[in-house]
Amino acid sequence: MHPITIMVLRIILALSLVGSLAVQLLIVPTIWADLVDAPAGVRVAAVSIIVLWIVCLQVVALCIWRLVSMAAAGAVFTSRAFRFVDVVIGAIAVAAVLTAALASMLVPGEAPPGVVALVFGAALATGGVALVVVVMKSLLRKAIAMRTELDEVV
Repeated sequence: MHPITIMVLRIILALSLVGSLAVQLLIVPTIWADLVDAPAGVRVAAVSIIVLWIVCLQVVALCIWRLVSMAAAGAVFTSRAFRFVDVVIGAIAVAAVLTAALASMLVPGEAPPGVVALVFGAALATGGVALVVVVMKSLLRKAIAMRTELDEVV
């Protein structure tokens, strides 16, 4: 992997982590305050979904950081990479479920049907990203097998 690519990716990951922390510290309390008139269950559920979704983003960013470090060291084609990929898949899948839950919470409320459909679409797209990572994991598995086979030949 080219060093500039690694540097740019790490900058983007660091910015996403700093941004997500800013959202957790500055925006989530504002959302909590804005929902003061909502029923307690809705308020707690909505804010919990938002916080957990941000945690999913942070987990993915940290795992990608680790995978980038492994790639930079030439160690990504090892079975150790699978645990990080598995965590990424799990976090993205959880984010998809959380997004669908948020959309479901909007159904009986005052949100326009188009907004609800957009949030459900985002949940579907997020689930699709998890499936893309599953495909990438299978490609990693094949690359590891091919590398192991090539090492045996050489």
